Amino acid sequence: MLGGGGHARVLIESLQASQAASSIAILDRDPGLWGQELLEVPVLGGDELLPELAKEGATHFVVGLGGVGDNGPRRRLFELATSHGLTPLSVVHPAATRSPWASLGGGSVVFPATVVNAGACVGRNVIVNTGAIVEHDCQIGDHAHLATGSRLCSTVDVGVGAHVGAGATVRQSIHIGEGAIVGAGAVVVKDVASWTVVVGVPARILNQTGGRSVEPGRSEEKVPQ
Repeated sequence: MLGGGGHARVLIESLQASQAASSIAILDRDPGLWGQELLEVPVLGGDELLPELAKEGATHFVVGLGGVGDNGPRRRLFELATSHGLTPLSVVHPAATRSPWASLGGGSVVFPATVVNAGACVGRNVIVNTGAIVEHDCQIGDHAHLATGSRLCSTVDVGVGAHVGAGATVRQSIHIGEGAIVGAGAVVVKDVASWTVVVGVPARILNQTGGRSVEPGRSEEKVPQ
């Protein structure tokens, strides 16, 4: 597991509950965590141990780093691990509802109380966070994050690395572009361009990130209540 913060706690519990892995260890760049345990899982050291662990027989990985707006760091960890020949492990908590007619890419995680319905296609390294709903025939790009309680109506298309904030609702047949950010609680009724931040009810453009993700709420512009 790459990353040993708060997101990793939920991921560890999901791994244990689903029995997706028989042995788990954590790598984290923070030296203060090395030699400690997170939910009884040891933190061995930093990412530089990846080549050594692969040589010693490690075969799979998951990204334990969460994402709040900027999913770039998660993508970089994913690509780092695959560059060392490790296979991304998908994890579905047993308290999630996932249709057998939905597909899930390598390294994606589906947390408790989520629903992923028939025909949905979830890409690689995606977080479907607690209580999120992915209705039928939605397409979720690699490295995206559907935050806690977000709701995608049918046939929504979410681009690579996009972030749909906590409690946000996206109307059916909407396209959300690459790297776009939908703020928490927003209601999206129109397409969202790539690298654009939208907020509010109905959602409106807050700013554009120029090809780089930003954390919602960092703009100096005040968001209407």
